[in-house]
Amino acid sequence: MRKGAKAAVIGGVFAVVVGGAGYGAYNVVTSISGGGGTGAGGPAPVRTGPPSAGEVKDTSRAFFAAWEKGDAAEAAARTNYAASAEALLAGYRDDAHLTGVKITPGAASGDRVPFSVRATVSYDGKSKPFSYDSELTVVRGETTGKALVDWKPSVVHPELKDGDTLVTGESASPAIEAVDRNNVVLTKEKYPSLGPILDALREKYGDKAGGTPGVELSIRHGAEDTGDTTLLTLAKGRAGKVRTTLSASAQAAAEQAVTRFPESSVVAVKPSTGEVLAVANHRADGFNAAFLGKLAPGSTMKIISAATLIDNGITTASGPAPCPPTAVWQSQTFHNLTGMQPQPDATLSDSFARSCNTAFVKYADEVKVDSLTNEAQQRFGLGQNNWKTGIESFDGAVPASGGPDTAANLIGQGQVQMSPLNMASVTATAMTGVFRQPVIVPRSLDGRELATAKGLSAGTVAQLRAMMNRTAVSGTAAQVMAGLGGSIGAKTGSAEVDGQAKSNSWFTGYRNDMAAAAMTQEGGHGGQAAGPIVAAVLRTGG
Repeated sequence: MRKGAKAAVIGGVFAVVVGGAGYGAYNVVTSISGGGGTGAGGPAPVRTGPPSAGEVKDTSRAFFAAWEKGDAAEAAARTNYAASAEALLAGYRDDAHLTGVKITPGAASGDRVPFSVRATVSYDGKSKPFSYDSELTVVRGETTGKALVDWKPSVVHPELKDGDTLVTGESASPAIEAVDRNNVVLTKEKYPSLGPILDALREKYGDKAGGTPGVELSIRHGAEDTGDTTLLTLAKGRAGKVRTTLSASAQAAAEQAVTRFPESSVVAVKPSTGEVLAVANHRADGFNAAFLGKLAPGSTMKIISAATLIDNGITTASGPAPCPPTAVWQSQTFHNLTGMQPQPDATLSDSFARSCNTAFVKYADEVKVDSLTNEAQQRFGLGQNNWKTGIESFDGAVPASGGPDTAANLIGQGQVQMSPLNMASVTATAMTGVFRQPVIVPRSLDGRELATAKGLSAGTVAQLRAMMNRTAVSGTAAQVMAGLGGSIGAKTGSAEVDGQAKSNSWFTGYRNDMAAAAMTQEGGHGGQAAGPIVAAVLRTGG
C-alpha cells in the first residue's frame, strides 16, 4: 500500500500477555465466614471454571453480530483485550474497506468456535467479494469472570499476526513477474516456500522493474523488511519482470526435498559465480531460515576449522590430528559421537572424514582466540554484516570468544552461528578458493556493492577438496552421497541444543558446479535428515 494509507496496528505488546500464564488458570473466590462474607445484598460471586456451552454460544454470537454491524467498540468489548481488538476491527472496516460482513458460525467444539466470513471489499469505485474461514476461542475473564473471546489477530483473519494491519488501496510496490535464470516464471503457487521471498523481491524491486501498481487488499506486516502479503486484487497493475539467479529445476527439487522433514531449510549456490540456484524452507511460521537462520552448524564448521589449522601452519591434511575418546579444554570435557573408536595415529584427513570432535578440540591451545574468526572473515567472507544478496540475509557469526568456546567454536558449537546460505557459501569457497558473495538477483539490477574476501590458497583448496571428497566417498557422508557422479565432496554435522531431545541435523556438499547446504531442526545426525535434502538438490545439476 502507499505509505500514506491508514493502518490499524495490532498491539504487539499484548502478545506477551496472551502468551503467558493466561487462561489455563481460573479465579478462585473463597467465602470468608463472619462479617467479611458476601451478604444477600452484596455483589454476585465471580464465576469460575471453563465457560459453559451456552456461554460459548452466546458470547461468540454477540461478538459476530457486532462485527457484522461494523461496531468495533461493541465487538471488542466482547474480548479479553478490548483496546487491541477495537484497533484491528476498526481498521477492518475503515482501512481495509470491508463491508457487508456476514459471519456463519460452525459447530462449537468445547470452547472453540469455527466460522466462515463473507464480505465485500469496496475501494475507489471497485468492489469484489472476499471470503475465508477462521476460528475463535471463548475463555473466562480473569478478573470479571465473564465469558469473553480470547483475542488474537488471527480471529479477524487466519494470516494476521501481532503487529500486522489490513489495508486496501494502491499497492506499495507494483506487482512483479519473477523469472528464473532461464526465464521460467516463478510463482508461490508452484514453489510455495518462495512466497515470502517473492514478496520481499517485490517490495525491494517492484519500483525498479517497470510495472505499475494495482489496487489490493493486503496484510502489511509489522516486521521490518517484510513485503506486504496480498489477499485480494481489485484491479491489476502491470507486473514488472525481475530476473533471479534461481534454477526452476533445482528449486522444484529443493521444494520437494524439504517436505520430507519438518523445520527444514536448504540453499544451493553456483560456486563459479555465487548465484543462488535454489532456496526452500519447510516451516509452519513461513520464516526464511535458509537465509536468516542463526544456529550452531555443528561439524560442518570443520571445513573452516580445518582451513584455519592448515593456513596457520598447525597441521595439514596428511599431518597429525589424533582422535582420543575425550578431550578437555579449560575444564570442559568434549566427546565424540557414541560408538566412535579412538584413533591415536589419525591424520587431519582421517579425523575430518570420521568427524572426530576431539581431534579439533586438541588443537584449541595452538590457535589464537581470534584465529577462527579471522579465517572466517578474511578468507570465507563471513561475519562482517556486509552481504547484499538482493533480499535480507544473515552473514554468519564466528566471534573471537575465549574460554571453553575457543574449543567449542572449532566444532561448530559455542558462539558460532550459521544459516544454510552461509554453509553453502563456505563449501563453494572451499571448492574454488574464491569467495563469491551469494546473490539471488544479479548485481546489475541495482548496482549494489558486494562483499569481498581474499579467499584460499591453491594448496589449502586442494587439501579441503580431498578431505571433503573422502568424506563423501568413504566417510560419514558416503551413504547419502552414494550414486552421485562427477566431482563430489561433503561434510556432515549435528549440533546439540539445550532443551532439545535431538540434535539439529546439518549437511553440506558439492557436485561439479553446485554447492548446497541444509539444516533440519531436531533432525538428528547430519546424514539422517539434512543429508538426503542436499543430495536430492545436487542430483539436479552441477
